[in-house]
Amino acid sequence: MRSRTSPRGPGLTELGLGAAQLGNLARTTSDEDAQGAVDAAWDSGVRYFDTAPHYGLGLSERRLGAALAHRPRGGFTVSTKVGRLLVPSPETAHRPDDGGFAVPAAFRRAWDFGRDGILRSFEGSLERLGLGHVDVVYLHDPDDHWQEASTTGVDTLVELREQGLVKAVGVGMNQAPMLAEFVRRCDVDLVMVAGRHTLLDHSAQEELLPLAEERGVGVVAAAVYNSGLLAAPRPPADATYDYLPASRELTDRAAAIADVCERHGITLPEAAIAHPLRHPSVVSVVLGARDAGQSRTNARRLAAAVPDALWDELADLDLVPDGPGARADRRLG
Repeated sequence: MRSRTSPRGPGLTELGLGAAQLGNLARTTSDEDAQGAVDAAWDSGVRYFDTAPHYGLGLSERRLGAALAHRPRGGFTVSTKVGRLLVPSPETAHRPDDGGFAVPAAFRRAWDFGRDGILRSFEGSLERLGLGHVDVVYLHDPDDHWQEASTTGVDTLVELREQGLVKAVGVGMNQAPMLAEFVRRCDVDLVMVAGRHTLLDHSAQEELLPLAEERGVGVVAAAVYNSGLLAAPRPPADATYDYLPASRELTDRAAAIADVCERHGITLPEAAIAHPLRHPSVVSVVLGARDAGQSRTNARRLAAAVPDALWDELADLDLVPDGPGARADRRLG
């Protein structure tokens, strides 16, 4: 599998495995399926794996670490996140987690972008992953914490980078404007933008992507299916968009894009993966997988040959923007 590099970050495979499902996102995933998802991704050439303490209250990190334990440490890249500190909560351990994961609420999440909280979160992640270092650390969803995250938060991550405990630092969010501010004002190497650089949401192209290209900051695109609407060859009637029921307008737009894809022998999910990789600042697309079959499907979709004529027709129909920010410049590694 091809890798991409940015001036400020490590090389990443074009496809990364997002490990939220390994933390029982929405429903239970077995240990065997979690291991199978990682193994199949590895066999497909994936060498970038992303997780977070938030995912299953640490379960994702533990499962990912166990699944990679027999792999050569220099052969893969791991990113995790800080900002939600896991605090033991034995008094709620009998209840289910209310954060979207099918796990007991044995911990509670506490927002903390201060130096001590970040260092404690980082140390906890290393322990759960069973690693002596991670390659990338992101500030996780600091939407309501700009002041602390952009100062103390980034400064603490830079300190870890200078100590050699991480190779690159950045921010991961579900919005583009604040990520652009981090790129503009802070010493970050990578940003992870979820759901804002997709076939249906082009907001990252307005400011974030041009600014990242100008500053040499790599962009990792996540949630490229917008939670479901772009995940099937034809958008289903009950499709979700950003985890809510999709509007008729969005469903019709996705169907129109699917029509164009079919004319060019491509499926909607294949185009959804290929689209973000057309921008020169994008270094990887991160997709989740719950088992080996989903990991293999992700890799197969990445490998699809998408003709330039598809993008030309989508631009002509005003379904996907054209212009310098949408042209390929792959910097292959």
